[in-house]
Amino acid sequence: MPVKQDGEVRALIQDRIQRSIDVKLALLHDAGVCEATTRVAARIVESLEAGGKVFFFGNGGSAADAQHLAAEFTGRYLRERRALPALALTANSSSVTAIGNDYGFDLVFARQLEALGAEGDVAIGISTSGNSVNVIRALGVAKSKGLFAVALTGASGVGMRNVADCTIPVPSDETPRIQECHILIGHIICEIVEQALFEDSLTTVACETIRNAY
Repeated sequence: MPVKQDGEVRALIQDRIQRSIDVKLALLHDAGVCEATTRVAARIVESLEAGGKVFFFGNGGSAADAQHLAAEFTGRYLRERRALPALALTANSSSVTAIGNDYGFDLVFARQLEALGAEGDVAIGISTSGNSVNVIRALGVAKSKGLFAVALTGASGVGMRNVADCTIPVPSDETPRIQECHILIGHIICEIVEQALFEDSLTTVACETIRNAY
């Protein structure tokens, strides 16, 4: 099937870029998102300073985002520093398929958190709909074990909001736009954490103030 004419393709490209910009502008002016993102970053800093770790999990594109963000911690984001303990619960195909086969797909993340999570850790569930059952089940296990449970989601879907300690909702119902913002938010969290842990700056003082507030 031939690609559309140049003018149509250009219009599509410009439209999608504009849609992404529009959602990011809404995100920029959403004080609740800013507050929640700051709170999550501060709790991650607190956890890592105490010897804890961060878990990421989601399905499909959100599984890729989970692995991407975990890699930013274990590798590096913007600066040279020690490795930080983070795990993507999507990455061990043997665990995912064994648990899925023996216990059901709804428990592929919950069972891993049951085994690996500890009080004070941070668990970040990623779902554009906010209603992924296996993500909701994992957040429930996280809370029961004393982890700080985070929902990274879109505008709709109450399932994750009802169980999470903190929700960061992207103000959109369009999956690609939500996913684009999830990586943006994840990168911002990575940068705040790196600055707080490895840079003697006003950012460190700010994060200390935030942690004391929560």
